[in-house]
Amino acid sequence: MEIKTIGVIGAATIGPGIAYLAAVFGYQSILQGVSQELVEDGVVLIRRALQDAVDTGKIVPQLEQEALANLSTSRSVENVCRQADLLIDATQEELEVKLEIFTLFDKFAKPGAILATSSLTIPVSDLAEITFRIENCVGMRFRAPVPQAKCLDIVRTTGTSDATVNTCVAVGRRMGREVAVIRE
Repeated sequence: MEIKTIGVIGAATIGPGIAYLAAVFGYQSILQGVSQELVEDGVVLIRRALQDAVDTGKIVPQLEQEALANLSTSRSVENVCRQADLLIDATQEELEVKLEIFTLFDKFAKPGAILATSSLTIPVSDLAEITFRIENCVGMRFRAPVPQAKCLDIVRTTGTSDATVNTCVAVGRRMGREVAVIRE
């Protein structure tokens, strides 16, 4: 599947960094969070990171404007699911929260969408098993701070398809990350 739109669920810490990378590297990027205030704070962080990148010469002003044009927000997980080709859960490390997010991903994501989690502590297989799309479930573990850290681990379960892994590796490389594929 070609990835054009990346939906990031979770606007507190790691989510804005992932949304930033997606926008900078040419993806349509949708940020959603538990409250509108958190989402707005996340957008402020992204704008600040873009300005810092321009000020330090890491990107040109035109790329900053393109990234801002690529960035949008949403008030509901369901709307993000309907638009995104790749959904990334960047919510708090609580099993119940992540299970709820993956239930919504499974119910509302378009056919073929990849369902990913950035979780470091909850097994991807625990989340994949509640879906009807085990082959499309994967871990994408970005390091913090996301815009600066260059490593990305793609975590595959026994049910994750090669196509899902290969697509996520391509996304990570396009984002300038050093990608490692690991088995759960």
